[in-house]
Amino acid sequence: MRLTLPLIALAVAGCVPAEPVESTPPERGTGLTCNDEGLSAYIGREATAELGAEMMKAAGAGALRWVPKGAMVTMDYRTDRLNVHLDEKNRITRLNCG
Repeated sequence: MRLTLPLIALAVAGCVPAEPVESTPPERGTGLTCNDEGLSAYIGREATAELGAEMMKAAGAGALRWVPKGAMVTMDYRTDRLNVHLDEKNRITRLNCG
C-alpha cells in the first residue's frame, strides 16, 4: 500500500501535457493591442517561427503564445498577446487574442 501512492503519482506525472511556448516574456505594457480579426487565412498552416512573426505583425500583437493540443494555459489576459492553438501535427487550428 505504501508504494501504491508514489507509483500513481509517477504515472500521472507522465501524462502532463506539453507546456505552451510564449515568444516574449510575460511583461506588461508593450503598448500594443492584438486584433485577431482577419487571421482565418492562417488556419490549417504549419506553425513556424517565420509564420509566427507574420501573424504577430498582422494582428498588431506584442507577444505570441503557441498552444499545443492538450496544453494547459494560464487564464491571465493580455491585450497584446496572440494565442495560436495547434493540432497534433503542428498545424494551426485557432487564433485568438488575450
